[in-house]
Amino acid sequence: MTSSLKLALVMLTMESFEMGLSTITKAAMSRGMNQFVFVVYSNLFALPCLALFCFLFHKRKLPPPLTPSIIWRIFVLGLISCSIQMFIYVGIRYSSPTLASAMSDLVPAFTFVLAIITRLRVKQELLSNSFAAIIDSKNSIMSHDGTLVMENLDLRVSSSCAKSIGTIVSITGALTMTVFEGPPIVFTSSTSTKLNGNGLSPQASWVVGGFLSAIAAFMLAILLVFQTTIIRAYPAELMVTFICCAFVVMQSSMVSLIAERNPSAWKLRLDLELIAIVYSAVLLVCLRSVATIWVIRQKGPFFVAMFKPVGIVIAVFMGVTFLGDTLYLGSVVGAVVMAIGFYTVMWGKAKEEKMLQDIPAQGIESSSHNVPLLQNTTL
Repeated sequence: MTSSLKLALVMLTMESFEMGLSTITKAAMSRGMNQFVFVVYSNLFALPCLALFCFLFHKRKLPPPLTPSIIWRIFVLGLISCSIQMFIYVGIRYSSPTLASAMSDLVPAFTFVLAIITRLRVKQELLSNSFAAIIDSKNSIMSHDGTLVMENLDLRVSSSCAKSIGTIVSITGALTMTVFEGPPIVFTSSTSTKLNGNGLSPQASWVVGGFLSAIAAFMLAILLVFQTTIIRAYPAELMVTFICCAFVVMQSSMVSLIAERNPSAWKLRLDLELIAIVYSAVLLVCLRSVATIWVIRQKGPFFVAMFKPVGIVIAVFMGVTFLGDTLYLGSVVGAVVMAIGFYTVMWGKAKEEKMLQDIPAQGIESSSHNVPLLQNTTL
């Protein structure tokens, strides 16, 4: 078995784990598990694993000293991460894991939009974090040196044009998947939308779930940019992950105590609820983080990103098989359009990265010929 095939199998396994979590979580919520309480316990159970990873990693080399400024920024990072998780799981409760998985493909498009608005682009590289189980690896935007560079929108350049077109296509696919239902392709007698218990019609519940999942994707794009600035100032990813997870436990606990005042909701039951919590904490939060870092170092972030749309297919299969979801034509069309937009944006990013890597080589070549190098940072 070749090295590339082994890495591909690892990524397919990680995508299956992630979609399995969404499916189990949806089934547990349909049986009464509160989504806010789930966020608290899943992060709480992940803390010991992350503490062990930090101890092993920093056993020989201590992390840099923490400053009040870094701690405050990690606190804000935790607040954003907490919000993302809650939006994601409330979105899954209202809709389905399939829609939540599809909406995560909007993150590269939203990141590009934020880059244009703020005129800030962070060179792409995947950063592991404690929520890699939920917020996938495809969207990391960090460079080896954490360099921040300015970006202009120039439609005369193919990479910029591809990202612009891909962004529009991705958003169009998301709207199609959320609003347009169409005829059923795979019909089951009992659908998960009937189990929501939210008092909304299935179509209205689907739209609300899609809207919440889209908000989570947009906030994730913000988190990635903000997270990169923290790692640039404090280059100890595991420590940032551990501290951020601790803050999320505290922040989500306060929100959950307000949103869910029924004491019985906080009692862990030895059923699907406990399985979902342990699954999220151990297999996804910890195992996926380590596996993602390993694959990134072997093949780069673009290799990891290629497997994300496969998660939609896995989510559809699990939803229809285990949750009794009905698969509609609008979902299929929207998912295909989003996948096309996603790969278009990623192609533009890959081409842009290659252009950035070629600039130093061109500078060396120009210097060897004693020709002044004119630097142009506009892409």
